[in-house]
Amino acid sequence: MDPDQYIKERVDDQIEFYDSRSQSNQRSYKRLSGVQIVCGALIPLISGFSQDIYSSRWIIAFLGVAITCATGFLSINKHQERWINYRTTCETLKHLKHLFLTGATPYNGETPFDKFVNDIESMISKENSDWGRYIIQKKEG
Repeated sequence: MDPDQYIKERVDDQIEFYDSRSQSNQRSYKRLSGVQIVCGALIPLISGFSQDIYSSRWIIAFLGVAITCATGFLSINKHQERWINYRTTCETLKHLKHLFLTGATPYNGETPFDKFVNDIESMISKENSDWGRYIIQKKEG
């Protein structure tokens, strides 16, 4: 496989994957955090006007349940952690790609493509291993 083909079929594909997963986890994290913030802010507001609001106890209870569920989903799915990990991997892959394409250190030696492939595959392998450990911990915990 030549460098152009490897970059197109492997590196760019992985960059796109990690970028989309990062964005997805970022959106989920921000949505669930927004639920926590809004519901948490509404509870004291509604409590203060509870005499004027029909079924305020039920509304407050629902908001409390929404906060608990959002917190639970954030804890279980680790959206913020995954967002950051995916973003870090994506940006590292981009960085390595740019170093290789410009022939900068460490890709300016005798076998730059071999070193590049090795570095890329090591990065992907590390991320896959981290993912495997996360799944095992999730099942055990």
